[in-house]
Amino acid sequence: MFSYEFLQSYWWLLNSVLGALLVFLLFVQGGQSLILSAPSQDGRDVIVNAVGRKWEFTFTMLVVFGGAFFASFPLFYSTSFGGAYWLWMLILAGFVLQAVSYEFRRRRGNVYGTKAYDVILTLHGIVAPILLGVAVAGFFFGADFVVKRVSLVGEGSPVISTWADTHGIEAIFSIKNLLLGFTVLFLARVQAILFLKKTTQVSDEFAAWCQRQLIINAAIFVVFFLAFVGALVTADGLRTTGFNEFVVEPYRYLHNLIEMWWVALVLLLGVVLVLYGIIRSVLAKTYTCGIWFTGIGTLLVVMALFWLAGYNDTPYYPSLLDASSSLTIRNSSSSEFTLQVMSIVSLIIPFVAAYMIYAWYSLTRQPVTPEEVNGKDHNY
Repeated sequence: MFSYEFLQSYWWLLNSVLGALLVFLLFVQGGQSLILSAPSQDGRDVIVNAVGRKWEFTFTMLVVFGGAFFASFPLFYSTSFGGAYWLWMLILAGFVLQAVSYEFRRRRGNVYGTKAYDVILTLHGIVAPILLGVAVAGFFFGADFVVKRVSLVGEGSPVISTWADTHGIEAIFSIKNLLLGFTVLFLARVQAILFLKKTTQVSDEFAAWCQRQLIINAAIFVVFFLAFVGALVTADGLRTTGFNEFVVEPYRYLHNLIEMWWVALVLLLGVVLVLYGIIRSVLAKTYTCGIWFTGIGTLLVVMALFWLAGYNDTPYYPSLLDASSSLTIRNSSSSEFTLQVMSIVSLIIPFVAAYMIYAWYSLTRQPVTPEEVNGKDHNY
């Protein structure tokens, strides 16, 4: 059988893939953030129905991502989800309101009108990507927690980690965290626009609006992405010297890029694909395949960032209060037996992926039009 170290690295790889898929699927939230700015009621209805057919994918991926972390790295799950619960509760509450809004937006007997639910969907489309970006930024810039493993066998409440009194809210006010949060938001908006160009047919006015929004949001995205990368490569980080022993190393993530050259290549390729999809879509107004280039590029960039955070003796969840409490893929994983069993279960992933691809194709093979939206018995 495979070694314990290999299984830990393997499951960090799988989690990075799930995280990358989640970030890609946030184009649903990006589309929601554009609803109120659409140039017409037909445009708003088409946006809601185009991205609404995919909202279950995003929510399911969020649950799968959390479940995979719980099974493979339970100490992170208990530390982050159990300690920074205000941050995660805001994220989950937003997804609940999203589901309610889609189901009741145009349901008969809706006393609030479609506008009220459009506002909720728009707010969720803005807030959810920012908060998820802030949460993931903790992988690089740390969080305010302390892990005490002896608490599990001590008297009283067996709480393994303690947090600052703000329990995750403080992460929202970190400039570095917000850089990633806004990067994710504007990336989601860009991909949503490219998705709308690919899957909708409304009017020339709507197409022109998409083109303007693409240029504006792409420019803002590039600015925030460059700012985040600059903050990342100049940040101090921790290097593991023992099971729970760490030293501070200046320019830690820049060193990781140099030492793990293959990660740098994946990151560079992902950036090139994202920029290619954006630039070609801007220059050729009738080009509709940009979503595939930016989508694949996003997957590569996010996976590379996960690898920077967790590989090469780097703690993927640094503690700002106590360096020895920082979490690595070695000191926070499940047992070897658990990882072995889950690795066997993971062999079904290609079949699940094939089903998702088929479901995706079935929902997008016909373009979304105002006539189709108004002519169906069930629409959002």
